[in-house]
Amino acid sequence: MTEKIYEALNKAKSLLESKNLDEHAAHLLMEHVTRKSGATLLADLREPLTPEQQTAFWNKTEELLTGKPVQHIIGTEQFYGLSFEVNEHVLIPRPETEELVFGVLERSRKFPKKCRVADIGTGSGAIAISFKKERPEAVVTATDISESALDVAKRNARRNDVDIDFRLGNMTEPIDGEKWDVVLSNPPYIAMEESKEMSPTVLDFEPHSALFADDDGLFFYKKLAEKLPPLMNKQSLIGVEIGYLQGHAVRELFQQAFPNALVSIVRDVNGKDRMIFCEIDE
Repeated sequence: MTEKIYEALNKAKSLLESKNLDEHAAHLLMEHVTRKSGATLLADLREPLTPEQQTAFWNKTEELLTGKPVQHIIGTEQFYGLSFEVNEHVLIPRPETEELVFGVLERSRKFPKKCRVADIGTGSGAIAISFKKERPEAVVTATDISESALDVAKRNARRNDVDIDFRLGNMTEPIDGEKWDVVLSNPPYIAMEESKEMSPTVLDFEPHSALFADDDGLFFYKKLAEKLPPLMNKQSLIGVEIGYLQGHAVRELFQQAFPNALVSIVRDVNGKDRMIFCEIDE
């Protein structure tokens, strides 16, 4: 029997709720299957699904019920108004990270149009590509230790029609010996012991190398604070995303590395410490 859109949606949402999974994923799946945007979908809720759409929706809902992220099922995620390919090799871009991009764009207005920007641990390329879209004349480099992640990021750069210099390597190694106006990073920052509190949707399907860090989640911030001082221009900016309990520890690391810089903890839209900005002016 052919179902109407709202009937299939309600049934799928009930199934997801029974497994403590995100009900909103059913809407994203339905948008993908019907090729209708959110507003159009709401207007067409009483329309019947075609047999092909109905089959596709329920096949993909079965995948959702395993805990697989909806972004992996539909193959994309929206970030900063752009569409990005995502898969098991990269972290799914989060809304909080959009705030990092916005904060860096606001604080880097004083830099030349052709400022040199490095995104360390780029993953899907979301940060680097979004920055380049907003500042087309900037010279943007993006690095990652994972060749598979860089392959995804390169496809995303083509997808969004931007030119990024992608480099394979660990942390700051690919950008050593050069001077930078802006360095961005959303490094792994979850402490290993926190894994027991995490959603299986994240734990079982997203790359652990992009999630977890030693030293109570501070390992990569310590490395950045150690390695970045000789790489930054006299007037420059560092922006990193952090775990919500790490603000004071990470601020202290960057303040010690750059004693004369203005180092700020910035909260996200939910009121949680989420970003550190280190504004260097020597």
